[in-house]
Amino acid sequence: MPDDSHWIPLFPLNAVLFPDGILPLKIFETRYMDMVRDCMKREAPFGVVLIKSGKEVGAAAEPESVGCLAHITHWDAQQLGLLMLRTQGGQRFRILETRTFKDQHLEGRIELIAPDTTSVLTKQHEPCAATLSLVIHDIAAKGHAEQGDEFDNPFPETLQLNDAGWVANRWSEILPIPLKARQKLLELNDAHNRLEIIHQYLLQHHII
Repeated sequence: MPDDSHWIPLFPLNAVLFPDGILPLKIFETRYMDMVRDCMKREAPFGVVLIKSGKEVGAAAEPESVGCLAHITHWDAQQLGLLMLRTQGGQRFRILETRTFKDQHLEGRIELIAPDTTSVLTKQHEPCAATLSLVIHDIAAKGHAEQGDEFDNPFPETLQLNDAGWVANRWSEILPIPLKARQKLLELNDAHNRLEIIHQYLLQHHII
């Protein structure tokens, strides 16, 4: 982030991005094409925020107040007017104010939220990590078997299964919970609290 500006382009979506999470995007609207090209040119992230009200297309949607920086790690433009992106979550941020431009692209003045300090997994939460490891490897094995080299792994290459925040974030992405619930998990500042909520969910649904 430049020192002299905390304004960043925002991408309101019906999705919640977590730090270190993988988010593939299909870009076709002109406003987002321009935004992505500018970000790639500056090697800068944009902000992914859950839509509070409105839609992904058309007029600018109202975003939730907390989002996550999205860093572009790969792009492909094989088809005219269509840009495929692979992004990875960075730091969380809080929106202080927004501004909407004529083309309906949205920018936000933000403050970065301090990242989760490396939080060692407690013994109580080890089953969460062990089961997550099984899920990740199962998805990867099935994906490679069905799609071969075209399989796009929805998880980061480096697994941090001894980090409570990392484990909580990956579960937050894959559990079948409402988007509002994912958003609430994203907004929690204590990684162990986030994982404890996940732990209770996994116990109640007999996943662990």
